[in-house]
Amino acid sequence: MSEEATSHRATPLLSALHRHTLAEWGAALGLLCLPALAVSIPRGLLPFGLLLLATSLLALQRMRRAAAGLQPSLRWLGVLALLVIGLSVCSLLYFGQAPKDIDNRTRFLVLPWAALWVYALRPPRQLLWWGALLGIVVTLALAIAQVLQGLPRAEGWTNAIVLADVVLVLMVVAVFCRPHGHRPWTIVALVAGCATILLSGSRGVWPGMLLLLVVTALCLRWRSGGARLVILGVLAALAAVLVLSVPALTRQTRLVELHHDVQRYERGDSDSSAGARIERLQVAAETFVEHPLVGVGVGRFDNAMRRLPDCRGAWVQRCHLGHAHNDLAEWSATQGLPGTLLIVMIYGVPLWLLVRLYRRRPHRAFHGPAAAGIMVVAVYILCGMTQSMFAHQVTTGFYVSLVGVLIGLAACDAEAPRWRLGAAEGAAGSR
Repeated sequence: MSEEATSHRATPLLSALHRHTLAEWGAALGLLCLPALAVSIPRGLLPFGLLLLATSLLALQRMRRAAAGLQPSLRWLGVLALLVIGLSVCSLLYFGQAPKDIDNRTRFLVLPWAALWVYALRPPRQLLWWGALLGIVVTLALAIAQVLQGLPRAEGWTNAIVLADVVLVLMVVAVFCRPHGHRPWTIVALVAGCATILLSGSRGVWPGMLLLLVVTALCLRWRSGGARLVILGVLAALAAVLVLSVPALTRQTRLVELHHDVQRYERGDSDSSAGARIERLQVAAETFVEHPLVGVGVGRFDNAMRRLPDCRGAWVQRCHLGHAHNDLAEWSATQGLPGTLLIVMIYGVPLWLLVRLYRRRPHRAFHGPAAAGIMVVAVYILCGMTQSMFAHQVTTGFYVSLVGVLIGLAACDAEAPRWRLGAAEGAAGSR
């Protein structure tokens, strides 16, 4: 009887160990898939989502126990997600819209979920870096293939702007989550990422790319900061000369097109890429003044465009772009003042949490998950000046997933000093 009792007690224990092992393996695979597949395959965030769900179910009790250790970050992220979804539902009910209009907003639930998932399961963080490297290389191969096939701009499986935005974020992960001793691969990632952005023809990522290069130069442990910036400036000047002197590169960066767009807008012609963006900023400002409390409804920015005479008659493409091509303009025009506060919180709350976690690290070098998260948020803010980052499923899903993961990893880093301090005190007490 004693052997049977022992066997019955061992079976649940083995089952729990098996579940935890599967959950840890699945979490490791999910951490690799998130950056590796985001834009390199169609519906690239789906594998991560499935692994996130499956491993969370396997390790539900473990995540529940870990929740207390992630406070107050988990609480703030949860409040942010509920505010985004709740205010969007209010807008939806007020204007009588279909539930699908807030589909992207519901993805903000992944932000606290991903943070707790990583904090509880603690997958090997180097897989995030390898995934970013793999994602950049595969996306470059796809971009080259598309341009060689005759496409004017590489689009991947999404569109050219989203492709460039996500690749830039992957470059941030490749630089700031780099394991020790892999600097050559990081240089490869930067070169491949810049080449992909060049092939995409996207200009909106340039400020973010400049920020990444400047911060990278300042963080290198080589010579003085001034010398590194001078070298970066020389390299940038050489790159500019190369782009301007090679006609194919000039066409791919669309510099001449930008110059023509500005000239056309000065003549009163807004029917161009740059002109349409400026026009939409003006419409957004006027809409916010007219509807400061509720806006025109989530995802209904094109309704605001009807105030323009050109958009009331025949179908004009620039009147039906779907969003404002600017984060602040989009959220303010569609949800009024609550939308303005929401977009500030969407960037501000994670940034504040990441800065707090960064300051609790044992080493102050600007490197690791907290630094990467700060840079990801900063890059999104800069890209959001010329693009509505949360009007697209890919950029929305990638932001909430990656920022959540980085906050979870940064929380693990912030725990390390306290754990070592407790161990040292215990050792001192035993002597």
